[in-house]
Amino acid sequence: MATNDWSGVHPQAIVDPSAKLGANVTVGPWSYIGPDVEIGDNTEILSHVVVKGPTVIGKNNRIFQFSSIGEECQDKKYAGEPTTLVIGDNNTIRENCTIHRGTTQDRGETRIGSDNLLMAYVHVAHDCVVGNGTILANCATLAGHVTVGDFAILGGGTMVHQFCHIGPHSMAAGGSIVLKDIPAYVMASGQSAQPHGMNVEGLKRRGFSKEDLLALRRAYKVIYRQGLTSEQALVELEQSYADNPVMKPLIASLRGSDRGIIR
Repeated sequence: MATNDWSGVHPQAIVDPSAKLGANVTVGPWSYIGPDVEIGDNTEILSHVVVKGPTVIGKNNRIFQFSSIGEECQDKKYAGEPTTLVIGDNNTIRENCTIHRGTTQDRGETRIGSDNLLMAYVHVAHDCVVGNGTILANCATLAGHVTVGDFAILGGGTMVHQFCHIGPHSMAAGGSIVLKDIPAYVMASGQSAQPHGMNVEGLKRRGFSKEDLLALRRAYKVIYRQGLTSEQALVELEQSYADNPVMKPLIASLRGSDRGIIR
């Protein structure tokens, strides 16, 4: 980090002398920034926020009051190892969010990308990987080792079981309980979550063409309407759409699923 600018630290904030603050970082009153914490330029830490390390937070983030960032995880196997949390740029983390560091039983790191919105009371557990441009609505909860793909949306109160993968551009309705993987582009809802078509309206807003949407609708039928197993559907999609870049995330969702996809 090029600078260590403490000019934006409120007199009633507590910042460990070893913490590294970029240019124009602000730290509000009664917030605590611990050792082994690095915060990028123009990031705003509001009042009553706790940030513990090792944690790296990028540029232009806003973290709202009563959030706990980089705390030790709740895994009973965790024994105090110096695992990490890495957060990218341009994220908004609203009130009372909890984001925990990783464990040595996995990658040792929890990672959140850039341009995400985490609404109030969101929990991101140890070793999760959250991509870019996602929305995790109020009280969405990720258990350990969960992966959330780019531009995915989790509605309020969604609960995701450990080791599940949420595919890019997918959407889970509020109150869903996700026990298996949601493939890319798929809409899901229910307890436990079931598939309900492709996320067509969301994809339209992101500029997907009519041809892309037609191909994805056809792919949905292959996966869910023809009585095929996931393995059989994967073979058919690879044969039919191997050269279609839009299909690559969907094919990867099927190929890389360890828990199995929602049905």
